Amino acid sequence: MTNFSGTDFSNFAASRHSTRDFVSAPVHPEIIEAIIADGLTAPSWSNTRPFMVAVASGETRDRLSVEFLNRWDAVKKLRGEGLGAKLKAAFNRYGLPTSNWLISKPYHSDLAPRAQRIGKELYGLMGIERSDKAARDAAWSRNYEFFDAPVELFVFTHKSLGKFAASDAGLFIQNLMLGAHARGLGTCAQGAVAIWEDAVRAEFDVPAEYSLLCGIALGYPSDDKVNSFRANRLNPSDITVPVRTKA
Repeated sequence: MTNFSGTDFSNFAASRHSTRDFVSAPVHPEIIEAIIADGLTAPSWSNTRPFMVAVASGETRDRLSVEFLNRWDAVKKLRGEGLGAKLKAAFNRYGLPTSNWLISKPYHSDLAPRAQRIGKELYGLMGIERSDKAARDAAWSRNYEFFDAPVELFVFTHKSLGKFAASDAGLFIQNLMLGAHARGLGTCAQGAVAIWEDAVRAEFDVPAEYSLLCGIALGYPSDDKVNSFRANRLNPSDITVPVRTKA
């Protein structure tokens, strides 16, 4: 038992939010290990823990950031190009997704309004108009700078368990993020980095049985205005499935 009340936990959990700008102060390895240990307290499918974490810091982190930014630049340059340029890009594939193509697809119609709302509110806080394509691209490129976080974690899941491995990884990630939050660290889960798994594999010896799920920017939050953003939270009734009416 613990003296940590339900209200205490609710307030603590609600106070966690995504950090989108970090200071350069390093995160010591023992702290990283501690929050990974926090993640491992989450429940798991038959205790299999079907996930792995690659910790990118220092020169490894910097190389990955440069590679991601170069690929993003290739994507931007391809826009508006003629058929010949697009066929060339399809042949050499540089910049095109090499994994997790689903991330680049539009959201389903029942999910799109939620994504559109957070995009509108976040960009509104940043002073970016919907019509300002250059500013929107620059904001997106921050994903590939890892928002200046000194550490980027890459979470991989075991292919054999499919969605169950992803479920376990989600539980692990949430506990890890709360552990980081309790230590004054900020985090931001990033699907944007999952489309170029090959770049991450070039830096880490990831077993073939694992595939990249997402990245997590990790570090100490800056005082930038963007970190004041708070995403709207759904009400429980928004996700509670109603009982089917019997005839």
